[in-house]
Amino acid sequence: MNEGRRAARRQVLQVAAKLLEEGGSEAVSTRAVAAAAGITAPALYRMFDDKDGLLAELAAYGFEMYLAENREALTPDDPVADLYRGWDLHVDFGVRHPAFYMLMYGTVQPGRRPPAADEAHALLVTLLGRAAEAGRLRVPAAQATRVIHAATTGATLALIGEEPAERDLTTSARLRDTVIASITTDPPASSGSDLASRALALDAALETSLTTGVPLRDTEAALLREWLQQLAG
Repeated sequence: MNEGRRAARRQVLQVAAKLLEEGGSEAVSTRAVAAAAGITAPALYRMFDDKDGLLAELAAYGFEMYLAENREALTPDDPVADLYRGWDLHVDFGVRHPAFYMLMYGTVQPGRRPPAADEAHALLVTLLGRAAEAGRLRVPAAQATRVIHAATTGATLALIGEEPAERDLTTSARLRDTVIASITTDPPASSGSDLASRALALDAALETSLTTGVPLRDTEAALLREWLQQLAG
């Protein structure tokens, strides 16, 4: 796609995003978007095929917005603190952009996620991987990822469904504290005696080291990781 077509497509998405924020997904008809963008309906169809294609591109656009707000806000200093911060940023984005959030997370289909959604998921995986390496997880990182994802999306969708005047963000904060406390440990395992956390930390470090080379054969590394997972429970 040449630069001119890419710019035109981006402009149409910005127009559609404005309609979505103002009126929800029902306001994003191909006719309304074409009229607001100053193009013909056939030109819009050539860009996005149909309304489903346009909404899929809008979901990706929403994930780009989400990532732009979250990447710079997280720091490498304390992975567990970043889990708390990341939760609050996620919920805040959904409350401020409810139509986008519903499109991004309320219409998910198995096996169909835009690349930006994979990047957002990878951001959470990275945070939990850092927590595991620091000996701060009570459960395997993959399980922790599913727990955090389910809890944050559930909390955000519940808040979006409430009237703004009745919305109580302390509900999200209480759930955040309970969920994160259930999967993390403090202080770090290196100064304590939490065998599960130590096993998870070594497993996370081993997974990272496998890409750079360790003095173990594949079968040996697989067996060691299996033992570590058993120790982690």
